[in-house]
Amino acid sequence: MASVTSLRDSVQQHLASALTAALPEAAGADPLLRRSDRADYQANGILALAKKAKANPRELATQVVSGIVTGEVIADVEVSGPGFLNITVADKAITENLAARYADDTGRLGVPFAAHPGTTVIDYAQPNVAKEMHVGHLRSAVIGDAMVRLLEFTGENVVRRHHIGDWGTQFGMLIQYLDEHPHELDHKESEVSGEEAMSNLDRLYKTARKLFDSDEEFKTRARRRVVDLQAGDEKTLAIWQKFVDESKIYFFSVFDKLDMEVRDPDIVGESGYNDMLAETCRLLEESGVAVRSEGALCVFFDDIKGPEGNPVPLIVQKSDGGYGYAATDLSAIRDRVFNLKATTLLYVVDARQALHFRMVFETARRAGWLNDDVTAIQLAFGTVLGKDGKPFKTREGETVKLENLLDEAVERATAVVREKAEKVGLTEDEIVENGRYVGVGAVKYADLSTSAVRDYKFDLDQMVSLNGDTSVYLQYAYARVQSILRKAGEARPAAHPELALAPAERALGLHLDQFAETVLEVAAAREPHKMAAYLYQLASLLTTFYDQCPVLKADSPAQVENRLFLVDLTARTLHEGMALLGIRTPGKL
Repeated sequence: MASVTSLRDSVQQHLASALTAALPEAAGADPLLRRSDRADYQANGILALAKKAKANPRELATQVVSGIVTGEVIADVEVSGPGFLNITVADKAITENLAARYADDTGRLGVPFAAHPGTTVIDYAQPNVAKEMHVGHLRSAVIGDAMVRLLEFTGENVVRRHHIGDWGTQFGMLIQYLDEHPHELDHKESEVSGEEAMSNLDRLYKTARKLFDSDEEFKTRARRRVVDLQAGDEKTLAIWQKFVDESKIYFFSVFDKLDMEVRDPDIVGESGYNDMLAETCRLLEESGVAVRSEGALCVFFDDIKGPEGNPVPLIVQKSDGGYGYAATDLSAIRDRVFNLKATTLLYVVDARQALHFRMVFETARRAGWLNDDVTAIQLAFGTVLGKDGKPFKTREGETVKLENLLDEAVERATAVVREKAEKVGLTEDEIVENGRYVGVGAVKYADLSTSAVRDYKFDLDQMVSLNGDTSVYLQYAYARVQSILRKAGEARPAAHPELALAPAERALGLHLDQFAETVLEVAAAREPHKMAAYLYQLASLLTTFYDQCPVLKADSPAQVENRLFLVDLTARTLHEGMALLGIRTPGKL
């Protein structure tokens, strides 16, 4: 089914025609149509157009109104103030528009695809091999997953990349220890959970570190292993691969708890670009983008200086010949642009790395790898804070493990679900399943409902509350509609455009019409918090509708059907919108 023209676009078309008739030179001008608390829409553009044409804005507005045909789409329009237009949409137009969205058999609710889709490579969910994931890994994973879903829904070709930390000097120590103690990780993947696998690696790392610090001979052997690893020694690589695989067991278990799909082919860590590093350095040096400074290969920037006013360079290759993060990140850009044919590179990375990525992107632009056709963007995010407003830590001052945080969220949510379980007839299995969906959804929504660049306080008590701007509130709104539909008996949802709409029905309908516009705007601006805000407002309008408009006890069978249609479309919109954020909507809560 084709996409559905929004009410806003329909009103804009009528307004543009009348505006062009009144002021021919204004053809194609934006009438600045916006939702308003004074009417359904308000057009503010006439003031600027009148000023440009040296006309009286109120007189021009009156002339435009006289040319607007009311009836099918616009019920009423009036001039307000110095030349604003307050526009009321016809009830019939609202219902017919929603009926078209409801009839969309593609499941897209009439949402069109983006006008010019491209290929976005999105770099997110970047854990480190041999290290446990902590609360600091939460935001990259959750925000990145939501952006993947949103972009794919708008028709973008999305390539996922998980740039895991799997290379560097610390791995020489681990490899050497495992080579000398070959049975330390001697088990089958099927015999251990992800948590146990990481516990084994964590124990291995601590033991190896202790030996490294106390035994000079082991330290020497470990450092030789780093050279072997970088040189591609087969035995060394085989051992390295063993604990990379071990770490992946754990990564997959944590991402599974997050209800997130991470596929093995999408994991391309630092090691994946190892063969490109020398060439990247050669290309930068030969082009003059990078220069040698005290033996190191550096890129300098006029506008980036240290505390004492000295230039702060991006070091691509160290003076000892080793490569830093910059070389890897620049090689990744080359791969993503020239091999994956990306038009957009999106990095969901901590805001504290902004300077690094600013320098990397500028270096890539100077080298010609980024240009007007290929852009790189850091979707920077803030820090997760505790209730005290300080970085989230355990009582012992340690970083909070991500799996422990998720387990606690699910435990709290399950208790909330269990309180109402008997009333709605949930089985024990349903309580457990819904508890997981509510708990994980609460964590995700708390993150996604905050502008990514801002820090936010992690408060589980608030997150699993049935009141306020929480995912639980939205999930219960969805479940409430499903309960009404189950109780409807023979009555079925059906649109009745001939019926007048109550104020609460109109408000709900006009907001439902904005879903398509919101999806496209959120995806293009990379601001998932605005989708969360839209959904919260939708659930709030649904609550007002329930209070003012009986559904199953409406005045006539036609009104029952129309209101069932309204709440069913609302539920479908909540379901789709939450899915785009990676959050489930159980049918019974």
